[in-house]
Amino acid sequence: MAALTIASKANQAITLPVLLVVHYINTNDQDVDISIGFQDVEEVHEKTPVKLEWHNGEDLQSSASIYAKLMENKILHGQDRQAVDEWVVGGRVSNLAPTDFKSIEGPLLELDHHLTLRSYVVGCTLTAADLAVWGATRGNKIAYAAIKKGAMINVTRWFKWIEETNDWIAPVVQSLNAHAQERKVAKSKEGANYDIALPDTDKGVVTRFPPEPSGYLHIGHAKAALLNDYFAHEMYKGTMICRFDDTNPSKEKEEFQQSIVEDLALMGIKPDKTSHTSDYFQQLYDQCVTLLKAGKAYADDTERETMQHERFDGIASKRRDATIEENLARFEEMKKGNEEGVRWCVRAKVSVENPNKAMRDPVIYRCNPQPHHRTGEKWKVYPTYDFACPIVDSMEGITHALRTIEFRDRGPQYNWILDALNLRKPNIWDFARMNFVRTLLSKRKLTKFVETGHVWGWDDPRFPTIRGISRRGMTIDALREFILKQGPSRNIVNLDWTLFWATNKKYIDPIAPRHTAVVLENAVTTTVKGARVAPYTEDKPKHGKNPELGTKKVAYSSEILIDQSDAQSFTADEEITLMNWGNAIVRKITNSLNPLHTSLVTALELDLHLQGDVKTTKQKITWLAKSGQELIPVDLVDFDFLITKDKLEEEDNLDDFLTEKTEFRTKAVADGNLAAVREGEIIQFERKGYFRVDRAFKHGEGAVAFCIPTGKVNAGK
Repeated sequence: MAALTIASKANQAITLPVLLVVHYINTNDQDVDISIGFQDVEEVHEKTPVKLEWHNGEDLQSSASIYAKLMENKILHGQDRQAVDEWVVGGRVSNLAPTDFKSIEGPLLELDHHLTLRSYVVGCTLTAADLAVWGATRGNKIAYAAIKKGAMINVTRWFKWIEETNDWIAPVVQSLNAHAQERKVAKSKEGANYDIALPDTDKGVVTRFPPEPSGYLHIGHAKAALLNDYFAHEMYKGTMICRFDDTNPSKEKEEFQQSIVEDLALMGIKPDKTSHTSDYFQQLYDQCVTLLKAGKAYADDTERETMQHERFDGIASKRRDATIEENLARFEEMKKGNEEGVRWCVRAKVSVENPNKAMRDPVIYRCNPQPHHRTGEKWKVYPTYDFACPIVDSMEGITHALRTIEFRDRGPQYNWILDALNLRKPNIWDFARMNFVRTLLSKRKLTKFVETGHVWGWDDPRFPTIRGISRRGMTIDALREFILKQGPSRNIVNLDWTLFWATNKKYIDPIAPRHTAVVLENAVTTTVKGARVAPYTEDKPKHGKNPELGTKKVAYSSEILIDQSDAQSFTADEEITLMNWGNAIVRKITNSLNPLHTSLVTALELDLHLQGDVKTTKQKITWLAKSGQELIPVDLVDFDFLITKDKLEEEDNLDDFLTEKTEFRTKAVADGNLAAVREGEIIQFERKGYFRVDRAFKHGEGAVAFCIPTGKVNAGK
């Protein structure tokens, strides 16, 4: 087998063309199998970002020699190998690799001229010349930006044609970019100590993430999932199992299970295996019978409140010394799910007075006649999590059980069950759960919010669920970085959302297109003297520091809209800057005649002063032309925390700490470019903040955009 190695840190204008050509051969020639690997380096050999080891041991360490070898395959050169070689082997592709415009301007113009009246670089079919040239221009940020702007008509047309007619190309590009992203994630873990000396890792590492399908994943679950994924897949190259703890049919739904699968995939977590505790119901039932027969468990019909009281005070249940036969008979009634059976539960016979209350005869089986979402009505008895978890951990070969620190008192119970059944014991590691100020992570309380209509649903942007914070505007890359930076520490802290959202800002600022919005309430119509009589538009960058985002249309007219807050800050004859236009001088300010609102500005007149220096003005404001574009209605929505207290205590009544108003909606209009923005895209309304578009604009229905906190102010959930 041949093997291609690519330096993932290298210039993609060199590596992507080779990757595309090799992928094309692998896909279209069944006799060829070239493995593809990536190294987190800038060079795989001296000054070489790519290397190809051929079947016969030949080691090719330059793009030219690699292309020459690959071009021996006829599917790459169509009907004119000499012409294809001129581009690929002869070096015309390499002329497109430099990352400064001056160096590639000539080759790009030459390519544009060459593609006049051509659909392919060579001949009438796809060849290596198309793949290599396309890869070089896509991998070169400067060339790609020029193509997106449409600066060269023929190259842009050809580029889109190759991309649209070869849908396999996009995933290949994504695979190369994914390795670059993995480096960012690795760097994000700096500062977290993952060297926690897990025992017995030399024997292999198998972890598990055991969510209960009774709600949606929240940020606390995300930490558990990511840590299990990190130790299994990155630190020890082991195995991770996602096991659904579906032992309570009263709360569980298929909807919740599917949402968990989707959210794990969203976070980039790929379990090696997915299982369910319900897969082991028969084995768990048998193990309970084993304990009953051994006199290590008993059936109990003590009322719940009385049982809690007895356990707390160290009082033995009146059923504790029942005979084995009596216990087995009562368990059989439980299994039937009849009126007698539902009165009983099964408790492990561990201890009555152990200082660790988790060891005081815990309940291990309950009767529940409700149908199970996977097993239907087959079972009427279900194991508790504390009973099922250690047994299934042992059966599935879990080597390291990572659990949040509130389970620490249950560690002895975990080990007691395994000892009583003579089963293998995994290693346990406790880590601190993530808590956030003014945030509820209790699934019971979150469910109450949903069921009472206090929020819109589990994906409400005020919720700490993965879907909620994603809908608010959190990127998955930022989420992973923030959580992995916390590491597996056992220190319990109440985190502030400001750092969380500040991490997110690093990811969205470089890629958020800039737009303009003006608040409709008391917006000021402003006359601009010196502007052209007829409205017109100009192309401006969507992002001043990221040309890859392309351009937008900015409309200009002699009447513009300005925010009331800006208008009130002006003084007569003050020089201001109209962003994306130039300077202007405030000549006339008209205030309201209403004696109750004399500070309200009702009209402005400006003299355009384009020769003015924008560096000297204190006020640089946003504005919108009233003509020359369709102004897009948009609701700008901000949110506050759902609760008023940083941390609720057990004795606190939730209803006493609910925030009275948590949604703030402002009517505005935005520039016409917003009409093309799709749902889910993140943008910046300049001077107003970053927003995620929750509902895209449709004619007759305005857009809705959620404000994304940045860690400075009001960084609430």
